Amino acid sequence: MWSSALRASGRSFADLVWPPVCPLAGETVDRAGHLSPMPWSRLTFLDAPWCDLCGWPFPYPAGSGGASTAICASCAAHPPRYDRARAPLAYDAAISPLVVGFKHGSRREMIDQFGRWMARAGADCLDGADALLPVPLHWRRLIARRYNQSALLGQALARESGLPLWTDVLLRRRATPSQAGRTARMRKRNVAAAFHVPDRKRVAGRHLVLVDDVITTGATVSACAYQLKRAGAASVRVVALCRVVRETDPTI
Repeated sequence: MWSSALRASGRSFADLVWPPVCPLAGETVDRAGHLSPMPWSRLTFLDAPWCDLCGWPFPYPAGSGGASTAICASCAAHPPRYDRARAPLAYDAAISPLVVGFKHGSRREMIDQFGRWMARAGADCLDGADALLPVPLHWRRLIARRYNQSALLGQALARESGLPLWTDVLLRRRATPSQAGRTARMRKRNVAAAFHVPDRKRVAGRHLVLVDDVITTGATVSACAYQLKRAGAASVRVVALCRVVRETDPTI
């Protein structure tokens, strides 16, 4: 309790000395991690109705009572390796600078807000889960970047959900080139056999939730889910910050 009060006091003092600004517009806001009205209005939040598997938004309810009980055409033709995926935001030009700044520029002022958004959108993925697993970086990229953005999101989501974050259960054993600019088939080939589970007993029978920043084609999280299920995981769900919902949107 005292540590929380001290942190809150420290933030209040810091806000007086360095007034917080919107990370997108540069305008003064009431507290760090908040957006000013115009950038906020441009964000596209996702909600039901959506594909029960991948979270692709539907333009109208797919089932009775407004609940999404249907799957999209893509999942029907090629079911994903994971059991369910959710993301609170569409990845588009409005949020791209925020995500790129967080992923490549070490901009972390929105991390707590990201965690709250992900917890809300991913409630049905988090329910009954045993642990959160960040999509891992290869050690070379981790050294170069100095942090794993998925692990930071996992920490924020762990604070919101109360679930433990396991960072040593799923590892990346192959350094793969960036997925940016690749087609769906190229992305799938790029991450094939890139991940492994060193201790199968840790995941056997467990209900696990992968944490990632952006779902584009789902190739990376599908490759992770495949290895986890091979190791005996009972289920693998995914909670990401954003997902691409239009072919014309930028990729990352």
